[in-house]
Amino acid sequence: MAQRRPVIVIATRNPGKTAEIRDLLEGFPVDIKDLSDFGPIPEVEEDGATFDENAYKKSSFTARILGCPALADDSGLTVAALNGAPGVFSARYGGEGLSDEERCRRLLSEMRGRGDRRAAFECVISLAVPTGPALTYEGRCEGLLLEAPAGANGFGYDPVFLYPPFNRTFAELSREEKSRVSHRGKAMRELRGEFEKVMTWIRRHMPPGDPWNWKND
Repeated sequence: MAQRRPVIVIATRNPGKTAEIRDLLEGFPVDIKDLSDFGPIPEVEEDGATFDENAYKKSSFTARILGCPALADDSGLTVAALNGAPGVFSARYGGEGLSDEERCRRLLSEMRGRGDRRAAFECVISLAVPTGPALTYEGRCEGLLLEAPAGANGFGYDPVFLYPPFNRTFAELSREEKSRVSHRGKAMRELRGEFEKVMTWIRRHMPPGDPWNWKND
């Protein structure tokens, strides 16, 4: 009988984010799940002052609640002309309950008349185990803000973020193209590059009876 493969839970219900991470970890002997695969789970208050703090809060809480390794990222857009805003408030910029399109409109309204269009997506990934320890990976992608959205792919601020080497917005890129150059893609490739070591680290922190420590014959 086939044994159940070890699981890593992505601490999100965002299907676009899950798909990107699943693509980047393809080929490794793990099952990637996200919060939509489980019942109701309390929301984590993302009140940290940095991406690092928020990523760890989400990954450690999810790992502790579900009893398996959890991966979370906190990422956002930092805009030079807005002194780094929206930053850690990217997902709540303009208030709770707004759509991605509404947040983009709010951002472009704030940028109206500003000559400095420099912006960067930043990402911190935290991979935690239920007992608390975590590994951290970081990525950054620099670009420019457009004056109007372009493209229909991606999510968040992708339609207004121009990636100069391609002269296209993130929303005009395929998922594969975006993963190669994005902030999350860079952080995940760093994780992927040492994932054999990461799996060994996870096994050391999981109990003997967990699927992470089952022997595959």
